[in-house]
Amino acid sequence: MVELLSVAQAVDLVLGYAGHFGTEQVSLAEASGRILQQTICAERAQPPYDRVMMDGIAYRYGTGPVLGCQGIQRAGVPGQALPEGNACLEVMTGAVLPPGADTVVPVERLVRDGKHIRFEDGYAPEKGQFIHRKGADCVAGHELLAPGLRLNGPALAVLAGNGHATVEVSSIPSIGIIATGDELVEVGASVRDWEIRRSNEYALTGALASRGFTRLERSVVPDDLAETMLALEKQLARHDVLVLSGGVSMGQFDHVPTALMKLGVERVFHKVAQRPGKPLWFGVGPEGQRVFGLPGNPVSATCCATRYVIPMLLAAQGVERPETYSVELTVDAARVATLTRYLPVRVTHDGSGRALATPYPMPTSGDFSFLAATDGFVELAPGEGAAPAGSHAVFHGW
Repeated sequence: MVELLSVAQAVDLVLGYAGHFGTEQVSLAEASGRILQQTICAERAQPPYDRVMMDGIAYRYGTGPVLGCQGIQRAGVPGQALPEGNACLEVMTGAVLPPGADTVVPVERLVRDGKHIRFEDGYAPEKGQFIHRKGADCVAGHELLAPGLRLNGPALAVLAGNGHATVEVSSIPSIGIIATGDELVEVGASVRDWEIRRSNEYALTGALASRGFTRLERSVVPDDLAETMLALEKQLARHDVLVLSGGVSMGQFDHVPTALMKLGVERVFHKVAQRPGKPLWFGVGPEGQRVFGLPGNPVSATCCATRYVIPMLLAAQGVERPETYSVELTVDAARVATLTRYLPVRVTHDGSGRALATPYPMPTSGDFSFLAATDGFVELAPGEGAAPAGSHAVFHGW
């Protein structure tokens, strides 16, 4: 009997073929959610000048408490020098600190009498207050963003603030999602007793699109070897990655492994010591296409996509941080003696910050009606008995 690959071995093999899909330049407006592929350094010091932090007045510490107002310094114009003597300038938040001034007093601490301004009774300013000094945030040339970062709102602000109208990001691979089976019908079609509506491809589309993989094409092939080969030949020519569901087990009509072999797709492995998802198939096409054959049962397909497909795609884009974390089981959870178990769970957080996982097992890997009530699954190592309540497990989110 051939020993099955462990989950860790299968993951290492998949990631070993991750490679990369190249890079492209996109406009800043199109960069949200993309993976950065260049180093971003500070264009200049931030702030680039001594910056006023409060509406009020700027003056020379030690003068006053009654000051003659000599004008207004607003944001967006060059700094005007503060005259000598008991003088001040009205200033607006974000304005350049007037040369000669060294302290800002907020407007709510002031009393105006014509062109004269005095401090409110009992108020004693501190020298240098409410001034954001030049370079306090960063100095020119400092590295701000590194390759591999997913561009979120703060990162986009950094790009904009440093003059990057375009940015180099990882190219999004073209992905073909292919469902197999004579029993499958369109979502909106009428369905007979022996048929089911196509759902796996939509689950896979959602899982991929939510991670930024939006170049997707869905299709379906029947349980016929010749038609499967014809369809897969076209899909291999069109896409960087193929993700199939169904047709990879040992049944008489499971034609996917044979069709892929005849089309020159090299098998890397077939079957992994896991439940659900044992029949998982992975290979590499003649032009480097990455090909996943996922089991057809919905829970199996979704778990395998989360555990293998998505990590490979993220690694190919240069994402280094894993999208996993440790959770604490709230009840005992049965393990499988020789297989890694993927157990759907709901995750909550208590007042101390602990992530608590409550198992929500599906009756079989074909039962997915309540899978949306879960947040993902925990990975339980093979073993006898149960993983006890209070023990920790790795969580993978949908």
